[in-house]
Amino acid sequence: MASLSFTQIRGKNPVAEFSRTRPELGLTRPSRVGFRVFASESEAKAEPDLSVTVNGLHMPNPFVIGSGPPGTNYTVMKRAFDEGWGAVIAKTVSLDAAKVKNVTPRYARLRADANGSPKGQIIGWENIELISDRPLEIMLKEFKQLKQEYPDRILIASIMEEYNKAGWEELIDRVEQTGVDAFEINFSCPHGMPERKMGAAVGQDCALLEEVCGWINAKATIPVWAKMTPNVTDITQPARVALSSGCEGVAAINTIMSVMGINLTTLRPEPCVEGYSTPGGYSSKAVHPIALAKVMNIAKMMKSEFGDKDYSLSGIGGVESGGDAAEFILLGANTVQVCTGVMMHGYGIVKKLCSELQDFMKLHNFSSIEDFRGVSLEYFTTHTDLVRRQQEAIQQRKAVRKGLQSDKEWTGDGFVKETESMVSN
Repeated sequence: MASLSFTQIRGKNPVAEFSRTRPELGLTRPSRVGFRVFASESEAKAEPDLSVTVNGLHMPNPFVIGSGPPGTNYTVMKRAFDEGWGAVIAKTVSLDAAKVKNVTPRYARLRADANGSPKGQIIGWENIELISDRPLEIMLKEFKQLKQEYPDRILIASIMEEYNKAGWEELIDRVEQTGVDAFEINFSCPHGMPERKMGAAVGQDCALLEEVCGWINAKATIPVWAKMTPNVTDITQPARVALSSGCEGVAAINTIMSVMGINLTTLRPEPCVEGYSTPGGYSSKAVHPIALAKVMNIAKMMKSEFGDKDYSLSGIGGVESGGDAAEFILLGANTVQVCTGVMMHGYGIVKKLCSELQDFMKLHNFSSIEDFRGVSLEYFTTHTDLVRRQQEAIQQRKAVRKGLQSDKEWTGDGFVKETESMVSN
């Protein structure tokens, strides 16, 4: 018996040509994806199916290399494909790499143990690294080589440019010619070159974001994801603008603006470059709860205002286990990106991520990612509603006590047990 799978195709054919016709912006979904349908043998599988199809892009699993050092050149991106990553997002490129000047050291770590003990678990990671400093021509050559060697794997180009329509159009055109499958637009790098209106300088200004998204989506003929900055009051506002301006998806979150710390011996900040530093982007395990909240807010907005069938959401932030990924998917994410986790644990971590995610799925009898995507969204509400729900539950339980009902019931002798009675996990 045959089942159907979808693989993106490019080139001149009626479907692809039709997909390049860009309708007026609005809630009607534009399509930049052509499909060819293949038949494949369908056999009962003992293991849950991790494959996902997002904006017409078929991936063997939802784990995506996040833009950064793990996607900085041909060698490391090839390694990612060989290890089994669902997709790779290359390090961000721009037209003029000569303007990009990185420094070393460019990273600093936060450990769980007191006083930053070298034996403590790494829970936070700061970087002051800029986008790719490699010439665009070299990156384009490597994109093309990767697509020739891995035609069925998904390669996404992360791009960022100055506030210049012609520049954006040139960059999009040149990158598309390599055969990449989609774009992720870096509207969110929190450090470096804000004076050139790049990165978060655009993502934090909704009027500017709308204009630049308009330029991009008028030119691009492949799916576009907008990468959101968490360094805003309400992340749903730029996400809404990006989707309304024609993007097929959003990715969240990029790193959080931070100062890692001060060396109490030298009195200098970290990471220290010739005695000085600058605020940078914070990532790793410590940002995971913040990222979950941002993704939850975006997902609820997408579901209520756009519907969630034709748009995609890529979750990013502190993923080091299959359980971390499951949380993003339960909140509505289609894919999950990993960058710092690869820098800390290597490309082989994808096997652990897949195995642990499948273990979670088997525990709940989920056979596919879609079986549980967004399932937990409905359980988020307001504090006022929580009070109402608990008051109703108290009335229903009547004599059955669970926790304290008011502050006057706290006692000195039973303080610890009374505290434990109100902990949910």
